[in-house]
Amino acid sequence: MKSSRRKFMAQLGALGAGSGLLSLTPSVAKAEAKKIAPKSFTLTILQTTDVHCQIHPHDELFWENGQAVYRKTGGYAQLKTFLDKERKKSEYSLVMDTGDMFQGSELSVRTTGEAMIPILNQIGYDLYLPGNWEVVYQKPAMQHLLGSLHAPKICANMYHDLGEDKKGELIFNPYHIWTVNGVKIGFLGYTDHLVPMRQSPDYSKGIIYTKPEENLAHYVDVLRNQEKCAFVCIIAHLGLSQQINLANLPECEGVDYILGGDTHERVRKPIEAKYAKVVEPGAFGSFVGKLELKIEDGKVVSDTYELLEVKSDENKPDPVIEKIIAQNEEPFQEDILQIAGYSTVPLYRYFVIENPIDTMILDAISWQVPEVDIVLSNGFRFCPPRTTPDDTGNIPITNGFIFDMLPVDSQIRTGKVTGAQISAWLEKELNNVFAKEASQRFGGWVIKFRGLEVKFLAFGEEGKRVQSVTANGKPLDANRVYSICACERDGDPEDMLCRFKGVQDTKNTPFTLHQAVKNYLAENSPVTPIPPKSAVALDAPETLLTQVYGVDYEFR
Repeated sequence: MKSSRRKFMAQLGALGAGSGLLSLTPSVAKAEAKKIAPKSFTLTILQTTDVHCQIHPHDELFWENGQAVYRKTGGYAQLKTFLDKERKKSEYSLVMDTGDMFQGSELSVRTTGEAMIPILNQIGYDLYLPGNWEVVYQKPAMQHLLGSLHAPKICANMYHDLGEDKKGELIFNPYHIWTVNGVKIGFLGYTDHLVPMRQSPDYSKGIIYTKPEENLAHYVDVLRNQEKCAFVCIIAHLGLSQQINLANLPECEGVDYILGGDTHERVRKPIEAKYAKVVEPGAFGSFVGKLELKIEDGKVVSDTYELLEVKSDENKPDPVIEKIIAQNEEPFQEDILQIAGYSTVPLYRYFVIENPIDTMILDAISWQVPEVDIVLSNGFRFCPPRTTPDDTGNIPITNGFIFDMLPVDSQIRTGKVTGAQISAWLEKELNNVFAKEASQRFGGWVIKFRGLEVKFLAFGEEGKRVQSVTANGKPLDANRVYSICACERDGDPEDMLCRFKGVQDTKNTPFTLHQAVKNYLAENSPVTPIPPKSAVALDAPETLLTQVYGVDYEFR
């Protein structure tokens, strides 16, 4: 037994000497460790979000010195070049997209998102989070589209619905760990739990969403104490207000940053909440968020964040991405570029209360369905501006741009409501936008309407914001029945229009939103959709650019 043990130890010593594993002196071991894992280095995290399938360079609006200024930004081929430049500047980098990558353009709709897959894979993202619009083609398509992307996907609050509200397994892994030189950076994913309320209910059938705070503390504990992560980020698609609220909850203790999305806000300086810093990098591929982490002795000793503008004219388009886009777009290009009409004024959607794009949509619906008293349009955020005239001197509105404005071509529906219902609905919708508690703010902006004239206090008391309402020039009568018109949402009950419950005598018209816009432009182009001040905030400017308040933040 002793002889065998001595023989084994001798063999083990010989193995150690031959492999260099067991014979290192402390000084040599230290040198080898230093060679493998440097004492000091920098990590770079690059983030895009809410690109909404805007594959080409486009006009972008900036708010500078109280004025709208326009520059060309974005384009996936240009974004690829930009990201490659940033990668080359960094010792170690990770590139992520945090949602709304398959909805927002005619190409995406015509191909049910398929055209985006090779573009995203060629860009070489390292991590993804599903956004609120990833379900637009319903759950099986979402699983196919995201499953076709090469990089990992994470989300800790989307579960399979087993029926009867029984929650199954998570659809995606809850977290991802990036390890560099032995240092772990943990990413935990959360998307908008309000999707079934904010969007057509049919989109998210088969999915149960939960609030992030239901399991956040558990996964932070896993990442911090089990996985020994030196830094923990939440990557989120909740909207800036919801993300700030989350960063102030005790469940968020142990989180360093929330890298957010959904509301297209441009955070240039991290918002300091109680437990974490919060950022959001704009939309449409116009910007990239850049977070740099300085590492020393295995610990993060400093973080630096900046919002980078993707200037189209300074980034030569990547030829491979250009070729993919051209091939995918070729079957649909004629229709995408077909001009439906013209505008004499820039078209954009950045103002919270009223804007030219939604003014034009309301004008079109009112023209197409003239017999109704009140026309409603959702408070959408997506769609980059269009401000560049062609040789006519006016700004062309193409079929493709109509899809940018309205990617879901819903049927127009009519119904009847009382003045009392309208008053209650207005208060509810205004609270969705301006609620004092950030957790109560929805991701959209003020609902748009024609036929009502409303004066309100954006930052007033809940339930008492509306100061006056007229309907077509006369005071709103609580007992009178008014006809209304809005878009139908897949899966809504018969008595609901535009989140308006209890609507009577609902009927679908023969027209869709796209048909109404095209018909209107064909008869009335060029149009001049200047907001008519149907909605007026008495305590905020008509140029209000964000619903976020109470923190150090400015949209520009």
